[in-house]
Amino acid sequence: MTAQTAFPAPPTAPPSAASEPPVAASGRAGDASAAAPADRPTGPSLSPSRAADFKTCPLLFRFRTVDRLPEQPSADQVRGTLVHAVLERLFDLPATERTPAAAAALIAPEWQRLLAAEPALADLFSTPAGALPDEAALLADFLAGAGDLLAGYFAVEDPRRLEPSEREQLISTVVDDELLIRGYIDRLDVSPAGDLRVVDYKTGGAPREAFEGRALFQLKFYALVLWRTRGVVPRVLRLLYLKDAEVCDYQPEAEELERFERTLVALSRAIERAKSDRDFRPKPSRLCGWCRHQQFCPEFGGTPPPYPEPDAGPSEAAVSPSETEPQVGIASPAGTAPPAAEWLTAAGSAGTGAPAPDGAAGSGAGPIP
Repeated sequence: MTAQTAFPAPPTAPPSAASEPPVAASGRAGDASAAAPADRPTGPSLSPSRAADFKTCPLLFRFRTVDRLPEQPSADQVRGTLVHAVLERLFDLPATERTPAAAAALIAPEWQRLLAAEPALADLFSTPAGALPDEAALLADFLAGAGDLLAGYFAVEDPRRLEPSEREQLISTVVDDELLIRGYIDRLDVSPAGDLRVVDYKTGGAPREAFEGRALFQLKFYALVLWRTRGVVPRVLRLLYLKDAEVCDYQPEAEELERFERTLVALSRAIERAKSDRDFRPKPSRLCGWCRHQQFCPEFGGTPPPYPEPDAGPSEAAVSPSETEPQVGIASPAGTAPPAAEWLTAAGSAGTGAPAPDGAAGSGAGPIP
């Protein structure tokens, strides 16, 4: 566990960043960090999950981003989206009301919000008449699993002592004069001294230490955007593993983010070359077992669909909050990094994967050690 530093309560809690179901596929109205379409650069763009797709398998990138092949989400991925939505809504409540019981009470209404936005999600639990378990039992098990993940969250954090600065916020910036990098942050905490902590909720289990660097790829992506837009290197990148109730903290440095920026630029250029040459080769690995496009992959005897022509529409998929959930090719780390302070605030008190797909601040006093 990390060391904790007490911060007094902020004057007021920031407004919620959420006003739409978390399954929305584009930037939300009112997002200050989301550039208007007319102002958005016309060059290449990259999100953490799309970058990870290309690193994992260029053909997977093509299927998802160029061909836009449909993918039916798994129950674990949808459960991850549901848990993210509940944790976002939890911080709409007054600090003293952010209890395990309150979070559990949010599960059913947030599930209904998801269904209203994506009615096809109900098909995850459809069964033949008379089959066991039936639809009601499958849904009950699904919702109970969300409750278990929320219990894991409360085991590692006390939301009554936190006032996030931003939640489910789209951030973006341009690097190398033309590359737009963007993504959604689950939560951003800001200390009174201006230190930033990026928090990402993981609903899968904490994996082996060998995958730590791959899991931190997404958070380094966000750290780079924040550094370039705010001039501050985030003090802490935090991964919360809700299934195992574990915390992984990492402290990036400016030189590291500079190298990471060069890596993203090189990756983007490789993607643009692949698009120009229409050359997206498969990269076989043990992750292939979880790929939903095996029927189109030459490694499995399939044939990719005809390459889309330029007039078929934009090839770059819009970044969405669902991209914050683990994707194929992004693993989750185990272990912890050097100690970092908690961003703890509470009104009236002192205080503030494995690579398989798994589902999916306030002000105060004192520096962060």
